[in-house]
Amino acid sequence: MAAAGTCGTGTRSTGSMVAAASTNNVTSFQRRGPRASGADSGCSRLVSIAGTRPSVRNGQLLVSTGLPALDQLLGGGLAVGTVLLIEEDKYNIYSPLLFKYFLAEGIVSGHAVLVASAKEDPADILQKLPAPLIDDSYKKECDEDVCSHKMEPDIKMKIAWRYQLLPKMEAGPVSSSRFGHYYDISKRIPQELIETSKWHGFFLPEKISSAFNVESCSLTPGYMKLLQFIQNIIYKEGFDGSNPQKKQKNILRIGIQNLGSPLWGDDICCTENCDTSHSLTKFLYILRGLLRTSLSACIITMPTHLIQNKAVIARVTNLSDTVVGLESFIGSEKETNPLYKDYHGLIHIRQIPRLNNLIYDISDVKDLAFKLKKKLFTIERLHLPPDLSDTVSRSSKQDLAESTKLLGPGCGMTAGGKKHLDF
Repeated sequence: MAAAGTCGTGTRSTGSMVAAASTNNVTSFQRRGPRASGADSGCSRLVSIAGTRPSVRNGQLLVSTGLPALDQLLGGGLAVGTVLLIEEDKYNIYSPLLFKYFLAEGIVSGHAVLVASAKEDPADILQKLPAPLIDDSYKKECDEDVCSHKMEPDIKMKIAWRYQLLPKMEAGPVSSSRFGHYYDISKRIPQELIETSKWHGFFLPEKISSAFNVESCSLTPGYMKLLQFIQNIIYKEGFDGSNPQKKQKNILRIGIQNLGSPLWGDDICCTENCDTSHSLTKFLYILRGLLRTSLSACIITMPTHLIQNKAVIARVTNLSDTVVGLESFIGSEKETNPLYKDYHGLIHIRQIPRLNNLIYDISDVKDLAFKLKKKLFTIERLHLPPDLSDTVSRSSKQDLAESTKLLGPGCGMTAGGKKHLDF
């Protein structure tokens, strides 16, 4: 009887648990107290950081470059702990825009920002950052830039079928709560955002002195001072995770302008065989080690077209994670080429990092061009002008056929002299 009573009691208690579970709309199989608390503490350790998202390909934490079209080309964004190298255009007109986009995205996202320059005061650089755009102001501010080139359905131009199958690049604004923002380069960032942000400036003329000597470590004084400055910020602010009391984690965005130029005391742009040819590569090697062990991301602009020794360029590329090159049409034959009349230059994705993978993501688009509009810097796919056989004159066809000779082994070699491409 006792056993039966015990069994009956167990049955009633189980039934009451099931009834209670059905009432609360949860499962009746629950863990005991210690294990449940352990699971809760494990979940609490997953802290989300504003302005970041995990990669859907490899789970790496990503930050936006400030240009959503570039994020898309890089596989979703710039991975935390990596270096983005921007090869400057010949006259250094467009590369500062990408540099400012990266810094402005950090200010808007609430990240800590470190600006290093040997040419311009970091405070002045922050004052010239573009203003962010949100969905409400987009239609008022950017209808002329983004929507003017869109054709109405009733007057849609006929294009080749292979261009219609290509996916469209993202051209509209995103919500301010999403990953990445759009910016209006005709306006300056609000002063309130700069005042409430946490930023650090490194201006080389103020940091370096003539009495500073670093011959023993084979680094130029500017590079050594900058490495010490970055290391102190990472350790003191707890970006390396050494401060367990800091519950709110954040990202450090590092921007270095015109690295490798003579302004930094480096002569690799002046002579082919210089004494400090290894100083730049050693700086990048140490910098990448600091980034790998901290919640940091870095963008570097470099005048690679001025570096005399091509072997140094190859080493710099290998020491960088992501490499993007800008080719401006100013002063070149492409500036007057009718094929490029709608663009201001080409953009080359030279290297994408292999993160938690054996291979890296390769973009399906090879021919990319950029255009600087009144308020936006856009990246588009480079297309040949459409051919309307009934309306295009014979002379214009001959001009296009002649211009395709300058394209190289890309999309114009099959034209074969004056023969025109027909789809």
